Amino acid sequence: MTSAVEPTRGFTGRSRAADRDPRLPPGQYDARDTWPVLSAEVTPTIATADWTFRVDGLVDGARTWDWDAAHALPRSEYRGDIHCVTGWSKFGVRFGGVSVDAFLEAARPSPAATHVVAWSHTGYAANLPLADVTGGRAWIVWEYDGAPLAPEHGGPARLVVPHLYFWKSTKWIAGLRLLDHDESGFWEQNGYHHRGNPWQEQRYAHD
Repeated sequence: MTSAVEPTRGFTGRSRAADRDPRLPPGQYDARDTWPVLSAEVTPTIATADWTFRVDGLVDGARTWDWDAAHALPRSEYRGDIHCVTGWSKFGVRFGGVSVDAFLEAARPSPAATHVVAWSHTGYAANLPLADVTGGRAWIVWEYDGAPLAPEHGGPARLVVPHLYFWKSTKWIAGLRLLDHDESGFWEQNGYHHRGNPWQEQRYAHD
């Protein structure tokens, strides 16, 4: 894992004129048919037979799901747009998986829980307010456009939190830990914003 990464303010994509698409947050451009691959680490190879997802921390009953148990939960989809902090946005994506709400319902969060740390099978982590992954706002997904999610995009499964910059959508997701405080993840420790709302351009710590 890289020990330090300097935020690069110049890497925010191409500009747009007055006819800018209203679906684009400030500073973003339409990636159209491409999906850029950006990672803080080497892409791992994780077999579905070895994949697990755990919810623990401030919950009444910590739970771990394997691949089959996660797929047995009610299926859910996200259809809409995603936005990367490096400047690209992608419209009309379709992810298939299970709502984070279904996993949390089984683990029963404590009333004291206010935040989560999402961590991956590689050790990467991102912090999020609990409110940003509940109420139908976040998914654990293993399909993209009807096909298995590719490893370079976080397969076999990743977190998707589409209303925030996509670094919050942890690739190769392994679990969520519920906390009663905010605890910085990898990019947040390296100068990025703790929440990451693209419509407010919350890219860096002081934005």
